[in-house]
Amino acid sequence: MPSLIAPLRSPPLLFAHRGGRAHAPENTLEAFRNAVEMGATGLESDVWLTADGVPVLDHDGRVGRGLRRSTISSHRRDELPRHVPSLSDLYEHIPGVSDGTVQVCLDVKDPAAAAPVMALAANLGRCAELWLAHSDWRRVADWRRIDALVHLVDSTRMDRVSEGPERRAADLAAAGVDAINLHATEWSGGLCVLFHRFGLECLAWDAQQPRQISALLDQGMDGIFGDHVDRLVSATGQS
Repeated sequence: MPSLIAPLRSPPLLFAHRGGRAHAPENTLEAFRNAVEMGATGLESDVWLTADGVPVLDHDGRVGRGLRRSTISSHRRDELPRHVPSLSDLYEHIPGVSDGTVQVCLDVKDPAAAAPVMALAANLGRCAELWLAHSDWRRVADWRRIDALVHLVDSTRMDRVSEGPERRAADLAAAGVDAINLHATEWSGGLCVLFHRFGLECLAWDAQQPRQISALLDQGMDGIFGDHVDRLVSATGQS
């Protein structure tokens, strides 16, 4: 069923949040592989940089247990637990990622990881299928100087858009940022139309329930992030 408001991207991207953590342990190769097999057209994770400069995929950037937890940035790649994949592992082992069939969206929690991530993707010829998100849109805009093809995302909340959505949209477009990512509850059809008017793709995160996903599609979303890949696929009919 077509959306009530036309998206810029059709069909919309279906991002498996943390690899689709409703179905497998989050941010693991098992989760990413399973999400692709279930029909996800995008994979989402957070990215951090190890002490020896390797981009790895993990949510909070800390390893260990209890009082012995430490930051990923303080460890070499070979010191991390086996379940923490590197970005290279994702491209090497997950079907669809290496050939660009499946898009990759990374929340750059450690800004130092941005340049190594883009260098790795560029070496593989996959920057056009890479999305980099961060909560500081000016920092995101700076990454445009590194690569012209990567999709840059302002990942924010409306209470942080103090200048108003139209001013933010104009600034993002002028800075070369490609998309804005808001919590699923903050979107409306009118807001989506506004950002589309400036050529910005609209992404919604934390979309979990079928009715919510369908409403977001009607509002013109270009991409949706959710834990339940089966619900994303069912709502869009992308089976």
